[in-house]
Amino acid sequence: SMIRRRIKTGIPGLDELIEGGFLEGSVNLVTGETGTGKTLFGLQFLWYGLKRGDTCVYITLEESPEDIKADAETFGWNLSSYEDRGLFRIVYHDPAQVNNLGSVLVDEIRTLKAKRLVLDSISLVGMVLQDIAKIRKMIYNLINVIKNTGCTAVLISEILSGEEKALSRHGVEEFVVDSVIVLNYLGIGEESSRMLQIRKMRRTNHGKDYYPFEICSSGIRIKESGVTTLMR
Repeated sequence: SMIRRRIKTGIPGLDELIEGGFLEGSVNLVTGETGTGKTLFGLQFLWYGLKRGDTCVYITLEESPEDIKADAETFGWNLSSYEDRGLFRIVYHDPAQVNNLGSVLVDEIRTLKAKRLVLDSISLVGMVLQDIAKIRKMIYNLINVIKNTGCTAVLISEILSGEEKALSRHGVEEFVVDSVIVLNYLGIGEESSRMLQIRKMRRTNHGKDYYPFEICSSGIRIKESGVTTLMR
């Protein structure tokens, strides 16, 4: 089979753990509780791409585009400059209108010939539907729509606190996507530690441990200190 290119994540220390990056055209779930750095991960993935000439689309179902751009600005990432040049689009999509989310995504990706996509967050897709079977079908279809575009995507998903075992809100995402990265934030006494875990990555020999990371002025980076294996 054809060797697929790797798309660098832009997260220092991560690409070495996943054979050089995400598979080109893959859909990757980044999940964790509130405040673990998921949106930042998505922004950093796009910013890295923009600096290298990849066109990028950010679809938000939660925060306003202005707030997200302001978040990026705190790291010195001026998304508006790329937006002005037609290389970047950030779009708010009303979660109540999820039925046309797939077609909106495809239109945005096609218009920009986008190489990278972030959807923040897929957890809200099920907000208006009560029936779990319908939600799962919609998410399944949405992920397949994204895969058909050939765009390399990060889907952000929220784990409700206390749902330690659940990787995603609807219990289908992690089976359809190509990879699952979990961000954890463990406040232990004075020592608050952030950990990244690669739970799954198709066609990739990936690191299997918990990797400490930090959020600094340049964004997320995996700490040099190597590997910490927590009690499972």
